[in-house]
Amino acid sequence: MKLASIQAAESKLLLHTYDRNPYLFVGGHGVYLTDDQGNDYLDLLSGIGVSALGYGHPAIEEAIRLQSGRLLHTSNLFFHDGTAEIALRLTEISGLDRVFFCNSGTEAWEAALKLARANAGRLRSQGKRCGTKFLALEHSFHGRTMGSIATTHKAKYREPFEPVMPGVDFVRFNDVTHLREQFTDEICAICIEPVQGEGGIHPVSQAFFSAARELCDSSGALLIADEIQSGLGRTGEWFAYQHYGIQPDVTTIAKPIANGIPMGAMLCTNEAAMSVTPGMHGTTFGGGPLACAVAIAVIDAIRHDCLLKHVGEVGSYFKEQLTALAERHPSIVAVRGLGLMLGVELNSSELATTVASQMMSERIILNRTSENVLRFLPPYILERKHIDIAIDSLDRTLASLTQPNISTAGEYTHG
Repeated sequence: MKLASIQAAESKLLLHTYDRNPYLFVGGHGVYLTDDQGNDYLDLLSGIGVSALGYGHPAIEEAIRLQSGRLLHTSNLFFHDGTAEIALRLTEISGLDRVFFCNSGTEAWEAALKLARANAGRLRSQGKRCGTKFLALEHSFHGRTMGSIATTHKAKYREPFEPVMPGVDFVRFNDVTHLREQFTDEICAICIEPVQGEGGIHPVSQAFFSAARELCDSSGALLIADEIQSGLGRTGEWFAYQHYGIQPDVTTIAKPIANGIPMGAMLCTNEAAMSVTPGMHGTTFGGGPLACAVAIAVIDAIRHDCLLKHVGEVGSYFKEQLTALAERHPSIVAVRGLGLMLGVELNSSELATTVASQMMSERIILNRTSENVLRFLPPYILERKHIDIAIDSLDRTLASLTQPNISTAGEYTHG
């Protein structure tokens, strides 16, 4: 069996960083992935928020076909015709002024941290007081590199690699009083996920976000919005901070920007950008011709197909159905999220693990985050009929696991 041989090979050859699910996917179409046996799986995770336009989207396939036949790489020593074009689109939709391209979310976050330190140095050179410390939030997650894990709250991500980058303090989530107490002229930036993803799908409060903006304005510190999971349409706006009417100084994006081609970006204001000069930061692969061509196609498709509006509408329907499900199942503690970034908190991590596994056996893909939260990050092209399939399966799964006397006879199939 091909899957078994791949599992055996990986166990000998790969660094043991993943506990993979025992499924082998070989293709996909729309919102479905197809395994090596020809079975379709409704994908409500989209590669952890990456495949925003699903699988086999004609605009993506055409962009890859055309660009792969022209040019794949030049390095950032030279120009190509994609960087300015995608940068223009990103600045138009974000309200920010300048872009640095890289290859992943954690690289984008590292660039943001370095920019904040450089900005603080520039302010000090002007005689202003601005230190080098960061304020990050409890339950935050910003990536896997050393600066990113230093600003990530959960100890399990930091402790194996200590000592990590010093100069990071954590603020209680949505606690405005604690934020004000922690903020001093030693702070160079406040780090916020407008919607915490790995932390359990928790939107930041309007009061907290507003206070962070006010404090940064008072000192020259940068307000950094991590939109790696929530950005580029996931919540029904281009960026989740746009729901709040608050403009950050810096934002980071990655996951859906090129629909599976590795790419990330840091966006910032002109003022913050003044802190960086040639040679201070860089990347070999970031902003290459192929990634830029696909990112242009992603943004143009979202605009052309009015997917922001669609995400808002279908996301509201999904949340309504999950909320109704919670009324039928006491094991559901809470339903949270914006657009198509949704979480269902269950009353135990064991139940969440079992539910995710059983949904997979019914050919519906989701995952568990923050121990006991079921996370939904489906492609933006999801339709109500797909939501109905998922709700029906989740309803029966919860009933079978928490109310064993309730009949769950009958099979429900989908294609």
